[in-house]
Amino acid sequence: MRNLNIVQSQELIPETSQEKPLGRRPEWLKVRMPSGKTYKKTLDLVKRHELHTVCESARCPNMGECWAHGTATFMILGDVCTRSCGFCAVKTGKPEALDYDEPARVADAIQKMGVRYAVITSVNRDDQKLGGADIFAETIRLVRQTTPHVKVEVLIPDFMGNWDALQRVIDAKPDVLNHNIESVPRLYFRVRPQAKYPRTLELLQRSKDQGLVTKSGLMVGIGEHPDEVIEVMHDLRNVGVDIITIGQYLQPSKMHLPVDRFVHPDEFKLYEREGYKLGFQHVASGPLVRSSYHADLSAKEIGVYSG
Repeated sequence: MRNLNIVQSQELIPETSQEKPLGRRPEWLKVRMPSGKTYKKTLDLVKRHELHTVCESARCPNMGECWAHGTATFMILGDVCTRSCGFCAVKTGKPEALDYDEPARVADAIQKMGVRYAVITSVNRDDQKLGGADIFAETIRLVRQTTPHVKVEVLIPDFMGNWDALQRVIDAKPDVLNHNIESVPRLYFRVRPQAKYPRTLELLQRSKDQGLVTKSGLMVGIGEHPDEVIEVMHDLRNVGVDIITIGQYLQPSKMHLPVDRFVHPDEFKLYEREGYKLGFQHVASGPLVRSSYHADLSAKEIGVYSG
């Protein structure tokens, strides 16, 4: 673990981030209710193809904005996760068998939506030997076959450290490979009890070593300290991560971990500046930032996607 200078740590905490006690969400976290023709069209396509989106399952605050622009993050491998992360709204339990028709439905929906940048994620499937990596690879293949111009970003689980499973995804050559680190090491036992911080870093390192553009993200306001966030950013850069996302944690229900604090936008700006100093090619840091939010714009900024 890196020892950061105490004075530096204090400088990273703007006074405005700690002025107000926790209560109602501040103005910078308020969003509009979903609406509009494109939103409804996207919703209809998702339902008609019997698809799952992380937008709905994770109760993303940006769903209305993204769907109004005809973009959605598709969630494969079903909608029931085998893990019980303290922050996540996705259902936990015993999932159904893998659906090998799912990749074709995702590819068809992406074609009909006319998207040019597709983001595909999944639940954890620790019940499967390959963790669903074969479904990831087939989805990438069929999306490219159906709409060759589409760029594909995947947000993958850690496959419990099964590097043969990871290799299947790498061999499918996604344009961006994302795996979220989510939080600081000290909080893993609460935030990601079935995950391992070093394993996440190794996954990202292995992916970068094979030439992929890599991405990772974490939440703040869940009990971490700003110097710990900076330390995680250092760790991610040390394994070559190109894109980082940092956003505010919002409690999905009373059964999930509580919000420790509402992080002020000024603190997010500090993380953004620090990220660029460290050498990240793109830093998305803000209260409503999520892994897939404006993913096409970050890819465009670093030259992966031309728009």
